[in-house]
Amino acid sequence: MAGRLQPVLAGVVTALVGFASSFTVVLAGLRAVGADEAQAASGLLAVSVASGLCALWLGLRHRMPIAIAWSTPGAALLVATGPVPGGWPAAVGAFLLCGVLIVAAGLFPVLGRAVAAIPGPVAAAMLAGVLLPLCTAPVRALVEVPRLAVPVIVTWLVLHRFARRWAVPAALVVAAVTIALTSPAGGVGGFRPVVELTAPEFTVPALVGLALPLFLVTMAAQNVPGTAVLRGYGYQPPLNAALRVTGLASALGAPLGGHAVNLAAISAALAAGPDAHPDPERRWIASVTAGLGLALLGLGAGVATALVLLSPPVLIEAVAGLALLGALATAVAAAVAEPESREAAVVTFVVTASGVSLLGVAGAFWGLLAGWLMLLLFRRRAASPPAGPAAPATVPAPSRAAENGSGQVSRAGSADTGSGQVGSAESGSDPAAPAEAGGEVTRR
Repeated sequence: MAGRLQPVLAGVVTALVGFASSFTVVLAGLRAVGADEAQAASGLLAVSVASGLCALWLGLRHRMPIAIAWSTPGAALLVATGPVPGGWPAAVGAFLLCGVLIVAAGLFPVLGRAVAAIPGPVAAAMLAGVLLPLCTAPVRALVEVPRLAVPVIVTWLVLHRFARRWAVPAALVVAAVTIALTSPAGGVGGFRPVVELTAPEFTVPALVGLALPLFLVTMAAQNVPGTAVLRGYGYQPPLNAALRVTGLASALGAPLGGHAVNLAAISAALAAGPDAHPDPERRWIASVTAGLGLALLGLGAGVATALVLLSPPVLIEAVAGLALLGALATAVAAAVAEPESREAAVVTFVVTASGVSLLGVAGAFWGLLAGWLMLLLFRRRAASPPAGPAAPATVPAPSRAAENGSGQVSRAGSADTGSGQVGSAESGSDPAAPAEAGGEVTRR
């Protein structure tokens, strides 16, 4: 009986941690691009139910622990982008196009390979620039609302030391208690599930400045590392099928306000690791249970939204920032890991974090473009050495080999960046744990 309950309990934990630790990021992102209270609640409901249904279908179809989640880095991108020309309908149009692009990546593998070919340091630097504004919110909350912020941050610090997986959910509970104690009685309403349809509109600034960066962040920071996590446990996940399913779900959820769903990264380790079940053949039960749990939690999106509306905005942003601190650290480390691309990564980070908007297009796109241009410039210079006799080599062969090895480690680190980016918001498990029965599962 204990063996049968183990994957179910692992799935429940996965759903609770995934939802509680990052739903505030989703709500903050949707409100930032123009959603009102009802539209934000509808969007949270859409991504929760869509993620749950995708996990249910993929788990039952492929008998693998394929955990699905909303795009937390994508929601952070919405916060950094802010209002878009055309308002909320234009943002919905961008969400729809992002879903179509994800489906296209599943239908045409060359598109997925093109996204994977984005230099890891540049992609990590763009994500770090997107995350920075949210990660400064705890500091601002300490100054603006110290009575509310101090208990939240202290709770997070203590549990981050002793039970990291529960640090953000516990901080959220403390925030909810403080909000309830300081809010006027009867101030909470609208607890029923909310469904708000919005007709999408398509504007060039929203498509270029929001849809394309959202697609790139979702692919590079969620789908690619999510696949790597499953492979680390010995599975061969059907990436193209998963992209088609999650892309279709994203496109269908867009008119309801959902921004994007994708493969989970670190929460995938909760369902795919040995803690879910000793037998890898039984771990799919955990991801299916997590999907059902996430869909049910999404039905409470109205409650979550009402709670957020009762609190000072900076307090909810502070909880979201605490959830993303680990992701920011991982992204920064991956961005500056390779000396030859360090300056390009810093340029990407600075431009993205500046929050500038040019021609109606947000900073994430310009940051990625600036980083690419810097890489091209330095590669061109490196490929054209000054004329003259070549200087004798001063670096012995072992050092050159070590340098090559370092590059390999750096590239692996940039892949792990995606895991950390989601994982810090979802859990602290190690995605690189070896599979216990890798060959047995790989033969699938």
